[in-house]
Parts: sequence; structure tokens; C-alpha cells
Amino acid sequence: MTTLLETKQKIKNFYGEHETWILPLLKFLLAFVVFQGINSTLGFLEALDNIFITLILSLICAVLPLNGMTILGCIMIIAHCYGIGVEVAAFSALLLLLLMILFLRFTSKDNVALILTPAAFTLHMPAAVPVGSGLLRGPSCAVPACCGVILYYFMETVSDRSTVLQGKETESVQKFQILLDALINNQEMWLNILAFVVVLMVVYLISRTSADYSWRIGVAAGAVVYILIMILGGMFLNVNINIGGVILSGVLAAVVGLIIEFAALGVDYSRSEITQFEDDEYVYYVKAVPKSFITRAEKSIKNISSEPGEKSDDEETAPVERVEGESFDFEKQLEESLKDL
Repeated sequence: MTTLLETKQKIKNFYGEHETWILPLLKFLLAFVVFQGINSTLGFLEALDNIFITLILSLICAVLPLNGMTILGCIMIIAHCYGIGVEVAAFSALLLLLLMILFLRFTSKDNVALILTPAAFTLHMPAAVPVGSGLLRGPSCAVPACCGVILYYFMETVSDRSTVLQGKETESVQKFQILLDALINNQEMWLNILAFVVVLMVVYLISRTSADYSWRIGVAAGAVVYILIMILGGMFLNVNINIGGVILSGVLAAVVGLIIEFAALGVDYSRSEITQFEDDEYVYYVKAVPKSFITRAEKSIKNISSEPGEKSDDEETAPVERVEGESFDFEKQLEESLKDL
């Protein structure tokens, strides 16, 4: 756990220091996934179904707000529908206009759910969107998320019925009727919308309680509710539901929720305290849960100085005078000794 907290703090510090280029990079990657998903699902206009065009549009979205990415994605969908026919492009423009009237009333942070929903369906983990929205945002994310579900199934409808829509024998009114009936009678789409709303509300309500580990309980409850709604709803509505895919989506959503809980919350419930105080009008009962953090060890530098009795290196050693001894004359001394004899 200590290693995870240290890693989290390092990532947080790194993001704070390099936010100016990390945020555009994340927006670029998100835009690339969204645009590439649109091209892979539709891809009827060859001029747009090009990796270089996708990269250029993603670079533009890196410096635009999230609503700009949404608008460019809608324009790309209309352009691909135009590759099938003018009637399909007109229907898609009308549908997207209605959706934009709905989701543009919300903040850009809520509108991220609309962008992430088609990408989550492409990655086979749609349940991660309502779970994450319930943890980080709230009920206001339900409308953009549901708009994302409608947008995804509209692209699937156009892709599945492209042969009929491109046929010259099909009249314009019939094309409108085919698309409208396909959306209204798509029970799988409505089942996903129901699951998104219920899961988002379950996760939001549980995670906002004061119970210990409320976020984890909300994530687990949301994943289970999603699996039950999709499986039981599919059985009741006679919708062909991939049970293995639904269970996998619920498990992946739980994993994503736990990652969000660790990154965004990160509290230590073992040290929680309940305090009470009052003023002239109210008595307050407050539950305080400390955040998990790692205390950074402070490094101190100790200067080691020489002891008073020791001489420093700067002191110069006094020169020692060397006294040269007198020269000794051996022959002269020998003659004097012989004279004495």
C-alpha cells in the first residue's frame, strides 16, 4: 500500500509540473480513439476514412475544449452519412441537433460522458461510464451519457442498414422511416439507457453516504446492478444479450471504479473519527476521515567542524631552523693529540 501511495504522489506531482502538455496529450488520445471509432463503424466517406485526417483532427482537438471535440465528432458522423445519401445525412443532422440541444445545456465536464460512451462501447466496457460518472459527477451526467448511447446505436443502425439505404430503389421517405423505426424499436438501446441511469444513480447515492468504504460499495453495487439489469432485461424483452460480454463489462467497470476511488479519494477509514460541536442554533455531528498520505523524510545536512584543540588545515606550520654543525678537521686534531704525548 505504501508503494501505491508513493506512486500516486509521484504521478500527482509529475502531472502538476507538466500539466501544460499532459492535458493536451490526453485530449489528443481521446479524440483519436473517438474519431477512429467513428471511421471504423461508418467509414462511408473515403476522404475522412484516413489515418492522417484522423491525426490532424485529433491535433486540433488537443487545443480545443471538450465541446469542440464533440462538435467535430458530430460533423464527422454527418459527413459519413452523406457518403450513403443526402437523406441519411439530413436525418443524422436532425438527430444530432436534438442531442446537442440536450447535452450542451450541461457543463463541459458532464459532456465528457457523451464522448466516452461510444468509445466505451467500442472497448466492450460501457458500464464504466455510469460507474465513473456516479463517482465523479452526479445525476447531471445521465443525460449526456444517454445521448452517447443513442449516438452509438444510431451509428450501428446506419452501418447495419447501409445496403438498403444506398439502394436507388429506396425512396427518401422510406429511408427516414427505416432509420426512425430502427431507433425507436431498438430494445437493446433502451435497455442500455435504463441500465445507465439506474447504475449511475445507485453509484452516486451510495458513494455520497457517510459509511466506511462507501465508494467501493457503490462501485460493487453498480457493477452488480448493471449485470442484473442487462441479463434479466434481455430475458424479459427477448433481446439477444451476450452474457459473457455483460459480465466482463461489469468486472471492468468495477476495476475502473476502484482505480478512480484510489486516485480521486484515497482515504484511510481505519483512522476515522466522529466529532461533535454546537453553536447557538445547531448541534453538529461530523465524521472526519483522514486522507492517506506518505510523510516525506526531510534531509538535513550537518556541517562537521574541527575540534578546538586541532589545528586547521589553513594554519601554516612554522618553519624549523636547522643549525648546521661545525666542520670537523680530523688531521689537525690528531696532530694536537700527538704533541701532548
